Amino acid sequence: MKKLIVLISVWLGSFCWTLASEEITGKVVSVIDGNTLEILSSANETHKVMLAGIDSPELQQEFGDKARKFLEKITLDKNVTVKMVGKDRWGNYLAEVVVEGKFDPRVELLKEGLAWTAERNPLPELEEYRTKAQEKGKGLWKQNDPTPPWIYRRQQTMLQPKSSS
Repeated sequence: MKKLIVLISVWLGSFCWTLASEEITGKVVSVIDGNTLEILSSANETHKVMLAGIDSPELQQEFGDKARKFLEKITLDKNVTVKMVGKDRWGNYLAEVVVEGKFDPRVELLKEGLAWTAERNPLPELEEYRTKAQEKGKGLWKQNDPTPPWIYRRQQTMLQPKSSS
């Protein structure tokens, strides 16, 4: 039984690694929030991906719904190429997406002031777009001191009642 579990674990691990480094083409069928898409691949499989290197406001935050609607406007029902680049610590797939061979939605969100660059190791090529939007006071940068989504999520976690074990 232990051998079977090990074999299944190795197989699943190799499958996940393959998916994490693959490139797929498909169509955006759903926009979940300001940085999460569902793609229906040309192989007729659905993939939920988060845009790598950026973080948009949560839906409950100011500009969260605006970021989702903007991402929906520029990606929904459009053909995309998706390059899986890894997973976050919760197991979500991180991807770089190109819409109709023309543009990167991460750049568009940053230009509009509807996203931050990643909390850890921000990509310099994305950081310049965030900086320009901030200097121009676009989108969420109209606020005096906008709360980054990773801080907001931590605050929400701290407000959750502790469960007794």
